[in-house]
Amino acid sequence: MKLSKGWIIAIVVVAFIFIMIMSSVGMYNGLVKSEESVNGQWANVENVYQRRSDLIPNLVNTVKGVANFEKSTLTDVIQARANATAVKVDPTNLTPESIKKFEGAQNGLSSSLSRLMVVVEKYPELKATQNFMELQSQLEGTENRIAVERRKFNESAQGYNASIRTFPRVIFARMFGFQKKAYFEAQAGAEKAPEVKF
Repeated sequence: MKLSKGWIIAIVVVAFIFIMIMSSVGMYNGLVKSEESVNGQWANVENVYQRRSDLIPNLVNTVKGVANFEKSTLTDVIQARANATAVKVDPTNLTPESIKKFEGAQNGLSSSLSRLMVVVEKYPELKATQNFMELQSQLEGTENRIAVERRKFNESAQGYNASIRTFPRVIFARMFGFQKKAYFEAQAGAEKAPEVKF
């Protein structure tokens, strides 16, 4: 049986259309997986920040037990925690503004905790308690986890952003509304070494 020229052309056209459809489906699914990876990594970032936030009530209660401890310092920490937990970011809308707002609230909490740790230096009896030492160790570990998760988030966002900007995925990204994800950035002035005076 010999195929006519018309049938051969029709088979080639159908095969080409099938290949294009399957390629398009593959690209779209790849973009979805990449975006979900960014969303998942954002959840990990929020999780470690939440862990830090959950440690603060125990820390405050431990510090409250010391007579004459500066109440304003504790009030600042409690307020900063409330501000930090109030800021929620939709992972599907990770804009520079939303990340900056989230990061600002978290940096306020970090500053309050730093001031608390400085004040604690005046209370050797507090620093010597087992509960305080454990909480301080957990907070330090959590700060390290925060740095790791932020770095992983930035790597994930970078991979996603690169994938939505490369050809031919850029066509599908625009067609289906995939948007660029923002990054965590270093704080202003972080590039300068602190000046130490004795």
